[in-house]
Parts: sequence; C-alpha cells; structure tokens
Amino acid sequence: MADPPSCCRPCSTCLLCLYSCQWITAKKEKRRGLRTTKADPQISAPACGLGACRCVHACLLSGFQCDCSWFFFLFCVFLFTLVWLYIAIIILNDFHNFNEFIFKQQKLWLDWSLVLLIATAVLITYSAVLLLLALCLQLCGQPLKLHWLHKILLIITALVVAAAFTGLGIKWAEEWRSARISLQATGPFLHIGIVGGMTLLAWPLASVIYRTHNTGLKVFLLLAYSAVMIALYLAPLGITSPCIMEENQLPPKPALVGHRGAPMLAPENTLMSLRKAVDCDVQVFETDVMVSADGVPFLMHDEKLTRTTNVQTVFPERATLNSTAFNWTDLQQLNAGSWFLERRPFPSVQSLSHGDRMQATRQKIPSLGQVLNAAKESNISIMFDLRPENHSDYQSFVNATLDVILHSGIPLQQVSCPPSAGPFCHNGFREQVKQQVPGIQQIYGRKRLQDEKEPLLHVNLPYQDMSSEEIKQYRQDNISVNLYVVNQPWLFSVLWCSGVSSVTTNACQVLKEMKRPIWLLPSSTYLMIWIVVDCVSFLMILWAFLLMK
Repeated sequence: MADPPSCCRPCSTCLLCLYSCQWITAKKEKRRGLRTTKADPQISAPACGLGACRCVHACLLSGFQCDCSWFFFLFCVFLFTLVWLYIAIIILNDFHNFNEFIFKQQKLWLDWSLVLLIATAVLITYSAVLLLLALCLQLCGQPLKLHWLHKILLIITALVVAAAFTGLGIKWAEEWRSARISLQATGPFLHIGIVGGMTLLAWPLASVIYRTHNTGLKVFLLLAYSAVMIALYLAPLGITSPCIMEENQLPPKPALVGHRGAPMLAPENTLMSLRKAVDCDVQVFETDVMVSADGVPFLMHDEKLTRTTNVQTVFPERATLNSTAFNWTDLQQLNAGSWFLERRPFPSVQSLSHGDRMQATRQKIPSLGQVLNAAKESNISIMFDLRPENHSDYQSFVNATLDVILHSGIPLQQVSCPPSAGPFCHNGFREQVKQQVPGIQQIYGRKRLQDEKEPLLHVNLPYQDMSSEEIKQYRQDNISVNLYVVNQPWLFSVLWCSGVSSVTTNACQVLKEMKRPIWLLPSSTYLMIWIVVDCVSFLMILWAFLLMK
C-alpha cells in the first residue's frame, strides 16, 4: 500500500494552527529553546516545525477513537446547521408575519429576517471551515486533534441550532409543512448536491480506510458509506414535483391577489397601495375593514393604530386604544404612510423613487367608500375582512359596511369576502348579506365536504393546507382555489405547476415578472439527469479509492 499523501510544511503548519491551535504549543516550546523533530514516517506525518509534531505518533495511537468521534460530531453539526440554513431560507416567505408579531409584543420594529440570516451564516461558515480543515488534514496525513475551544464552540453551535428548531416547532409549527412543500421545488437539485458532496467524501474516507489497521472499523465505514450512496442513487424514486411535466401540460399562470395592496411598494391598506397593485396587474385587492366610533368603515389591519400610523404623536394619551374607539375626524388627522419609510418593513422600500417617497408620506387612512370608488374606476375586485369579529357592536359594523357597498355603485360581483371576514359573510350574518347584496362573492375557508349541500365554487386557504394533488383535483372540478400568502418565486412556481387559480401575495411586483415557473423538466429529461449524475458519482468514487490505494 502506498504512503498517504503529505503536504508541504507551510500548508501543514497553517492547517494545524487553525484546527488544533498548535501555535500555542509552538510558542511555549520556542521560549524553551526546543526544536521540532520529524515524525515517524510509518504514520506518514510530515515534519511541521511546530514542536508538537514529535508527539503525532503517540497521539494517533492513543487518541484515534476520540479524534474520530469529534470529527463525526463536527460533521453532524455541519449537516444540522446546513438543514437549519435551508429552513431559514424557506421561512423567509412568511417572515413578515413574525416581524408583525414581535412588534405587537415588544413595540419594536426590526427586520428579524436579517438577524436570522446573519446568525445562521456565521454558524454555517464556522462549521464548514472547520470541516474543510479536518478533511484537508486527513488528506495530508495529519492528526485530527481538535482544540478544546473549537469543541466548546461546536457544542454551543449545536445547542443554538437545536433551540432554533425547538422554537420553530412550538411557535411556528406550520412552517414544517412549508418545508415539505419546498422539497417539491428543490428536491431534484438537493439530490444532485448531496450526491456530489458525498462523492467528494470518498477521498478522505479512502485515506482513513487505507491508514487504519482496525479491520472492524474499515468494514463499518465501507458498509455505512455504501449504504448511504445506494440510498442516494435511488432517492429520485421517491422525489415528486408538480414541475416535472411537459411544457404543453403547464396550467395558466395564477392570478395575483394583492395582500393589503402592494405592501412592498406602498404603505399597506392605502390608496397608494391599491394603485401600485393595479400597476402590478393584480386582479383582486385584499384588505381589512374596521368601523370607526361614528360608523364609518375604513381600512386597517391591526386592532391598534400604533404600527401603521403616527397615533403616538398625534394622540399619545389614546395610542393604546383600539382603532374602533376613534371617530372618523380623528382618524383623518393621522398619517398612514410615514411609518413605511421610517421602519422599512420590506427591503424594497430602499429602492423607491423620490416621487413615491413623497407620495407615501402624504397617505391617510382611506374609508371603505373611497377604496370601492377607486376599485370601480380601476376595474379591480376587492376582497375584505371585517374586524374585529368579537366586537359587541358587530351587527352595526355589518349594517354600516353593507350600506357603503350598496351606495358605492360598484358591481357586486367585484366584491367578495373570504372566510376570515368572520360572521360578516358566515354564520349568523350570512343570510342577511345574501339578501341585501345577493351578488357578493362567497368564499369558503375550508375544503369541500363529502355531503356538501351547496356547490363550492371558491376556496381561500393557507398555502400549507392544500397538497398539489388536491389542487389538481379541485381544478378538474372547476373549483377556484386561492392560496395565501405567497411571496417567494419558488413557492409561486410550485403552485403554478400544481394548477392553483390565484395566490395572495405581498410581492406582486416580483411575481408579475415571472413568465414561467423557475424550472420545468420533462420526466424523460429528469431521468437522464438522474442516471448521468449517479454514473459520474460512481466512477469518481472508484477513482478515489484506486488513487488513494
């Protein structure tokens, strides 16, 4: 058997210093006037000139199992952190909800997605660099003596990522379903990446197998690696994606529903936001309606005015009151746009033109009547929630809202209320709404039942609640499906391929520009890619073991 490869002295010194922190030992021995000696050539450890290298032979014999254990732990931490990075990227689609939640709890606005990504990037970079150093040391025939400081930092990294996964499971469990959906968009490419990564591991693995004299360890490593690779080679048998289809089978592009308008381009629930949504070819303006103390329906999502207005400046003593406690005259004194430029809820705010910035600072809280008139002029439909559902005067809220709709002159087929509109369109008030405004669109927030009494024509659900198979079945049965909230192109692509009718989005300006899904592969093309990747990987693994022998 040939000797394992060795590295030049400067490379070995650098690798050992970074991974094992052996510059500390070198400094101590230099002060004592000690000189380094060349290591035993039987274990092929190169002369490193750091003083500690004369103990390499003894360390390899006595601490080999411990070093391997720490390398395995490092590898697991890297994979653990890599999975968290993937999850972090996936949950960016819904992260604005988390920002709003933190503001309601702490009254502090910050784009926490930046904090999440920066922290995750630091952890993944640290573990990746350590893993790369370990692999290089192994290929150079150096001992894997991980320094105690790195061991502590790795344990901390594992605990932090474990805490992140636990918190996600407790407070935001629906994101696990988002992760499963994401595999339909990334599965084929993750497979290629994982096969490539495991193939590259063949070189250090072959080095370990040829260097160790423990037959049991050799057999275990070979069997484990072979089992993993066989599983990866066959993994595409379990990979499904609606975007694996022929080009001529692609359904029409889903229509866009503007979530509170175009909140990435203008302050949410304002007339400016509606106009920006129209510019994005949005077909439906989704908004939220509340009723003032003197009976004027107006647009507002939060029960309190603190997030989207300057109520703390204009009415500091009343800032904590619900928005329904203010009359219309008071509400018109508030600015509903300055907060958008100050807090920058989305990164796109930074790219607004000077004219858009000036227009945003002049936004007021619009009444429902103003919005209905603007929607009628723009020929855009409106879908709204009537809040708060548990208010003691909800009956008067319903009456005031219906009165505004009837007097606006907007065609009733342009008005719809989703299930989240509460009792306004459902339960006790449903018959009243159907009698007074019979043309209003009734949208259901549930899947159809087996004993459905009346036809289900429109369904509005979170995107996590419907599978691709269900979407396809509803489309075949002529049931319109709208899913919310869809901001990322990868998610829009999956739903597009599945055949969804429309999506509610914050990012209408992004989805508008998409002419086709991010990727679309015929099944025959994907099969060819699968076979080629597996064959190339197998040949490279054979080459690695023959080269290292």
